[in-house]
Order: sequence, then structure tokens, then C-alpha cells
Amino acid sequence: MNLILLHPRELTNQHVTLTGRRAEHIRKILRATVGDTLRVGVLDGLLGTGCIREMAGNTVVLNVQLTSEPPPLPPTDLILAVPRPIMLKRVLAQAASMGVSRIFLVNANRVEKSFFSSTLIRNNDFTEPLCLGLEQAIDTRLPELSVHPRFRAFVEDLLPGLLNDCPLRLLAHPEGARTMARAAEGLRGQSDQRAILAIGPEGGWVDFEVQRFKEQGFIPFSLGARILRVDTAVPALLGQLSLLRQIP
Repeated sequence: MNLILLHPRELTNQHVTLTGRRAEHIRKILRATVGDTLRVGVLDGLLGTGCIREMAGNTVVLNVQLTSEPPPLPPTDLILAVPRPIMLKRVLAQAASMGVSRIFLVNANRVEKSFFSSTLIRNNDFTEPLCLGLEQAIDTRLPELSVHPRFRAFVEDLLPGLLNDCPLRLLAHPEGARTMARAAEGLRGQSDQRAILAIGPEGGWVDFEVQRFKEQGFIPFSLGARILRVDTAVPALLGQLSLLRQIP
């Protein structure tokens, strides 16, 4: 945890009282004491510092000063075929840590229908795993996240409107004829160019799904001979996009 992330409603007159996981981290991992200053941020708000005012039992009281804007989100959107619920939590944390603007959780032929009945999706309970990623990355901006249980409605009705300002459209697919570097060649050195990346289930997209994406201008590419788990593929591909943006 590189950032103590606060919710706006927790602040009262620039003070916040922490219990639970964050207070335990301050006491046991950071081994902080009264008077120490910690890095803090308000969810979807400013970054700053928190000076420990009191520590008693399982409670930590901070005096908070918010002074700076968080880093801008990378102009990257992620379309993700829903993985197993326990893996989805890890992937969301990784995506928030790497930095994405929007996450679209979609259905696919090889996605088990029961995944959409998981507690995580049924209760729209995505804030906690996303916040874990923000704490790691020292960021406060939550990605927008939406769930789309009908693939065809998403790709044919909603997706075209999302692509108006997104010239680079990438489809991760084991049978793709190009590498990402070739497929995303136009991204080199273009830190502000939007890109949208679609990653399928571990069994891959089926032909019908690939064709629907290609009709929307998506370029299929492959990571090579090795088939990766979703929680490996997501950070690997987002990392490649980040690197391409930095290459002149």
C-alpha cells in the first residue's frame, strides 16, 4: 500500500479516523507513530499528506492536507471477457494499478454464464479491488466500469459509439497474425492517443466474436506461442501499450 486512500465522506474538517485494514497497515507495516506524515489521497480527488494526530488501540486519526492533482489516466480502454470471480478481483486491481480509463466486462461464448451471478458482479461490488490497484499506483481516479451480459448487444449497439475518438483498436487473439508491436505501431511516442484493447476468455474468442470485432476495425494480434492466463495477459498487454507510448 503506497497510498492511504480515503473516501470523501470520511473527512471531517480535514481529519479522518481510520480503523480496519488501513489502520493496521499504518501500525504494523509502516510502523508509524504520532507525528509521522503519510501519503494520502481522496477517492476521485486530490493527493496530499496525512499527519498522524492520534493512535489508540485499532484507531488512527490523521490530519489531512490535500495539495495536488493525481496523474492523468492513460487514454486506454479495456474490454474484458469476464473471468472467474476470484481472478476478476486480481485483474481489476492490476488494471487500476496499470491505469485504464474505462473497463467493459463482457460476455463471450467461452465465458461460463454462472460468472454473471457471482456476488462481485451481482452486487456491483468493484470498488474494493479497484482501490487496491490505486493504492499500489499512488492514484485516486477510479476507472469507469460497466457490465455487459449480452455480447452482441455490446459489440453491435454500444461499441460503435465508444470508438468515435479511438483510432487504435486491438484484439488479443491466439490466432492473430501480428505482434502487438506491429498492430499498435501507430501508438509509438503518442502518449495522448486513445487505444482500446479487447482481451477474451482463456479459451479465446470464437470466430463469430472475432469477426464482429474486425467489423468494428479491431486488429487481431497474438502474444506468441504461449497461451497466458487472463491475470497474466492483462498486465502484460497494458505494460506493452505503456512502453509503446514511451518509445519515440
